[in-house]
Amino acid sequence: MCSHNGRNGFLSSSLCLFVALMLLSANAAACTTFAITPGASEDGSMYVGHTNDGVGKDWREIDDISLLYVPAADHAPGTKRPVLYDPNSGSDAAGGKRGGNSSLILGYIDQVPHTYAYYTGSYGMMNEHQLLSGECTDYAKVELGPEPGKRIFYSSELSDVALERCTKAREAVELVGSLIETYGYYGTGETLIFADPEEAWVIEICSSLDEEDGGGLWVAEKIPDGEVFVAANEFRIREVVPGNPDQLHSSDLFSKLEAAGPWSPAAGTLDWLEAVSYGEYSHPYYSLMRIWRIQDTLAPSLNLSPYVENSYTKAYPFSITPDEKVNLTGAFSLFRDHYEGTDFDLSRGAAAGPFGNPYRYLGPDDAHTDFQNASYEQVRGGANPRPISAVFCSYSYVAEARSSLPDPVGGVLWFGPAVAYETVYVPMYAGATGVSAAYTVGDRLTYDPGSAYWTFALVTNWAMLRYDAMIDTIVAEQRELEAESTALVQDTDRQAALLIEAGDAEGAVRLLTNVTVSRGDAIVDAWHDLTGRLIVTYANGLVTDPVTEAVDEPGYPAWWLDETGYQYGPRVYELDELRATGGLNYTESTVWVPKNATFREIQEYI
Repeated sequence: MCSHNGRNGFLSSSLCLFVALMLLSANAAACTTFAITPGASEDGSMYVGHTNDGVGKDWREIDDISLLYVPAADHAPGTKRPVLYDPNSGSDAAGGKRGGNSSLILGYIDQVPHTYAYYTGSYGMMNEHQLLSGECTDYAKVELGPEPGKRIFYSSELSDVALERCTKAREAVELVGSLIETYGYYGTGETLIFADPEEAWVIEICSSLDEEDGGGLWVAEKIPDGEVFVAANEFRIREVVPGNPDQLHSSDLFSKLEAAGPWSPAAGTLDWLEAVSYGEYSHPYYSLMRIWRIQDTLAPSLNLSPYVENSYTKAYPFSITPDEKVNLTGAFSLFRDHYEGTDFDLSRGAAAGPFGNPYRYLGPDDAHTDFQNASYEQVRGGANPRPISAVFCSYSYVAEARSSLPDPVGGVLWFGPAVAYETVYVPMYAGATGVSAAYTVGDRLTYDPGSAYWTFALVTNWAMLRYDAMIDTIVAEQRELEAESTALVQDTDRQAALLIEAGDAEGAVRLLTNVTVSRGDAIVDAWHDLTGRLIVTYANGLVTDPVTEAVDEPGYPAWWLDETGYQYGPRVYELDELRATGGLNYTESTVWVPKNATFREIQEYI
């Protein structure tokens, strides 16, 4: 695998080609991200989570379903780092149908003498110094297109540059802010989290409100230690107060907003969300319901209501103190959610089908379009709730940083391919120099059982045939594998730390790399085995025990039969009379009647 210095191999395209490709590209970025600070975690770890709920190719010119490890590199004086166009920057529709990608270099920045090793996909995830990052796309009032030499940065490249060059969260925020002000920003609104073992910051970004201005707008806020932050496709920073030591912002933020009109000093304290965004991303509760769900899950004592007045509600605070401190398994579980047990439970009701399938086919009203503006709000025919675990998820991860351990050991990227609810999070150490090959490949248009993405995506899709039965087997296997990984990490932590303490840093790297690669391979192999068992057991609408050879025909649940007209099926010859009889229900019982019984006599039984 190559470092970003190798990006010089990409050739610039003409501006005409660039514009054409911009019009062709349509991808998705509708993610959920969180940060759990050390004071809010059970063992003092910092956690940053991100679901990459996307469709299409990213800046790497590959589908955004795989992981890339970028090694550390030294660079000669005068070297330039190319900044690549990201096709994901201009579309927010999970149902985007158009394709196309570009290798266009929008511009160059001065390269630094040394860049750090890090993991990235569509966005940077974690570097060798335990700097973590997460992301979600937001709806901004103005979303300008890129312009070579003028607006060259989107959030994906910003997160990568930060991980290449920074070791601390605040340092990353300051670098990102300076790059935006110097080189300009294009595309959708964005929330980025940067966290190190001790502190976490949120930076939110959008295009300048003046198209002639090459720069962008940004604000950042520190997450208080002991608290949890979550974002889900809506800006989360509200009041911006000059001089607040826990906030940073672009140097000309206030003057630009005043000149453009959405804010004036006479209006009082600047509300970042109201000034630059209309709020919700796709339809009412598309974003805010996920915010509510995670905050309510972690702090039920707050008695937060899932119902709000509008997009600009202040019902959900910037960050919350959890009722109980969160451990690693709890962090994973935040992403494994379809609103179970609430009024919005996607695993129940007619839409979930007879077997509790929590996933929905996306329709035109479910995906993102600009449904509101300054004057109007589009009232749609209806939309499905947007769950945290979305069926169009490319991958998710929980990145962990631990101040008690050396950087190569303390940083662990727990990476899960495909849909979060049915994935298995595999540990990848900050100090490793490679990962299992299965996690580095994959294309949505080509089924590849050798890729981690398709290994897990197949199980999710197969489970939807009889979800309520298969999910228990899937979760049991998932828990067993993740428990084994947790024990393996604990043992590896001790061994690697001792090697480093003894001066054998190279031995530690070999150990961390071996564990990272072998554990990834083992989990993919285990999931292939599970896939085979699920296919055999649940093929053809039957439930087959491959050990005992017993075959069961469980059919459908009674409530589903009742709601789908089963009671009007061929249980008597008098079908016309049966259909004309109102108030019938599926009886769940079998009775014997005389062979010459009339339909009126049969009615007494049915």
